[in-house]
Amino acid sequence: MMVWIAIIVTAVGCYLLKFAGLAAPRRVLDHPLVRRFAMTVPVALLAALIAVQTVAPDGPVSLDAARLSGVGAAVVALLLRAPFLVVVVVAAATTAALRAMGAG
Repeated sequence: MMVWIAIIVTAVGCYLLKFAGLAAPRRVLDHPLVRRFAMTVPVALLAALIAVQTVAPDGPVSLDAARLSGVGAAVVALLLRAPFLVVVVVAAATTAALRAMGAG
């Protein structure tokens, strides 16, 4: 029963948050600080999610050499300004190659 309460509370909270964004006055949304916040928070949340899934995919921290190398290859591809699809392929290929060689 507690799980359903948590799901309902989360759903209502998400709905109210979405409604607050739609009901906010235009002058608030056009404020530079709010605009900068809205542009940077999703990037920070995605980076945090990637970091957690890289080093702790199954609970406690586990450093998987192949996975860390794949993320490193993706970072290098991003620094070289590769397109997103190329970054994903480079990361996956690096991880797959290292796992095929037994490093993971």
